[in-house]
Amino acid sequence: MASRRIEFVIAENPPKRLDKAIARDVPEEANLSRTRLARLIESGGVAVDGAVARDAKARIPEGAQVAITVEEAEDSHIGPEDIPLDVIHEDDDLIVVNKPAGMVVHPAPGSPSGTLVNALLHHCGADLSGVGGVKRPGIVHRIDKETSGLLVVAKSDAAHRGLAVQFERHSVERYYQAVCYGVPDGNDPRLRGVRGARFEPGNILKITTQLARHKTDRQRQAVLFEGGRHAVTRARIVEAFGTPVVASLVECWLETGRTHQIRVHMAHAGHGLLGDPTYGGKRKISPKALSAAALAAVNGFPRQALHAAVLGFEHPVTGATLRFEAPLPDDMQQLITALRGAAAA
Repeated sequence: MASRRIEFVIAENPPKRLDKAIARDVPEEANLSRTRLARLIESGGVAVDGAVARDAKARIPEGAQVAITVEEAEDSHIGPEDIPLDVIHEDDDLIVVNKPAGMVVHPAPGSPSGTLVNALLHHCGADLSGVGGVKRPGIVHRIDKETSGLLVVAKSDAAHRGLAVQFERHSVERYYQAVCYGVPDGNDPRLRGVRGARFEPGNILKITTQLARHKTDRQRQAVLFEGGRHAVTRARIVEAFGTPVVASLVECWLETGRTHQIRVHMAHAGHGLLGDPTYGGKRKISPKALSAAALAAVNGFPRQALHAAVLGFEHPVTGATLRFEAPLPDDMQQLITALRGAAAA
């Protein structure tokens, strides 16, 4: 197998650990992420002063000569599949797609094929320069199977590393469109009593909690206020439906990006998403509030009404500012159209 060799010298005042020292000093053009470097240390691909160094915690002195042998990317064990993709943008380093509802992002035991990764392997083919030593798309964020909308995927190690840093720093712009039960209004006294919820100027609902996997249902996330991972969601009303109001179109944006974050936060606030089988819950709506067509649209909506509508970030290689928008998919647009004719006869 073909390989390349990267050589450099450890600069002054190195970190105490080998892995951190080489991550600091490895040439940027090598495009090696910390995860990739850790794997190379473990596999014997790193030599210090001519001796293989496998202990990531070992000390390394200033002036040490480091040589890293990197094998060319291998083919992925995941098979390519000819599945149509809605490509919004593509260049040598990354691709932005508008994922349809019903498509899983990455193969898993319950979804071994038909995923976005399978489709990208076919679409990108030889254009994948390799991520983590394997010719595969670099998944830096995900959206749920039944959520539609925008995703950026890395095609190279350099893009994967740069995008991962932006998501870690929460500097990526992500706006979602959702249809929820009720109306999250600052004038609602009930919402003022929900722990972790408060309103900012402009009638913007801010939800701040910790999130962690549910203790008994491993498919769910649970709201916590101790432990777990910090999560912040904001939401504002775009349009309200029904007389009295029974549902709203809301715009949500993420300060953090946790699993199911918008779905579980909106449910915590008492405004679960229409169609959400995990958190939304079926609510009985009075036929006096909606027309028969609107009521049928709400009760028959087959998935969580959530769409990743806006995605903005800095290109990890060129530094250009990129921002993309994806219109609502047909099913959500039809739901909203039905709700706009919501007045009961």
